[in-house]
Amino acid sequence: MSNETAKKYSNAAKLYDIVEWPMEQLFFKRLRNKAVALAKGKVLEVGAGTGKNFAYYDRNSVELTAIDFSKGMLEFAEKMKVKMQWDSLKLFQMDLEHLSFEDDSFDCVVSTFVFCTVPHPQQGLKEIMRVLKPGGKVIFLEHMKSNYTLINVFLWVMNLFSRRVLGTFMLRNTQKSIEEAGFEVRSVEYKLFDVIRLIIAIKRQ
Repeated sequence: MSNETAKKYSNAAKLYDIVEWPMEQLFFKRLRNKAVALAKGKVLEVGAGTGKNFAYYDRNSVELTAIDFSKGMLEFAEKMKVKMQWDSLKLFQMDLEHLSFEDDSFDCVVSTFVFCTVPHPQQGLKEIMRVLKPGGKVIFLEHMKSNYTLINVFLWVMNLFSRRVLGTFMLRNTQKSIEEAGFEVRSVEYKLFDVIRLIIAIKRQ
């Protein structure tokens, strides 16, 4: 990923959770819980950020590895790991577009609000496909372009600021990208009309 974008997220790390706290408590917390609860086995979380998802994993049924491209974000994720006393949780600073894991390494991959920032989404999806075992599951909780024009006008305005501040794109068609990458989409749940989607996909055997 872009070093400039990684730097932006590192600089924003101290305020990131504070700024997002209202929406996190009112809305995102419940969605994260629902998404992460579906993860089982040897799990890779990409774009783990400050570790917001960690509390929602069933630690008795997952072996978790988490990555993020931002050093600043990972420092907060490390604090979360220590707070939870989750010694077996593995954290790495790593670019989703160039994963350092072997082929067919994971039973499940979790991605929550990540692909709005990945510079080359297809490359990131290709890497997820590579490290996922045949028949493995990917859990995407992502915001994306809507099917409603009026909503997209609002997202376009937000995009003017989000791209400049954090390198975040508000109008990506992430579901289409997932399908084009070769994943078999098993289910899609719409939230906030259809801006946020919980997508369960499988790597074909």
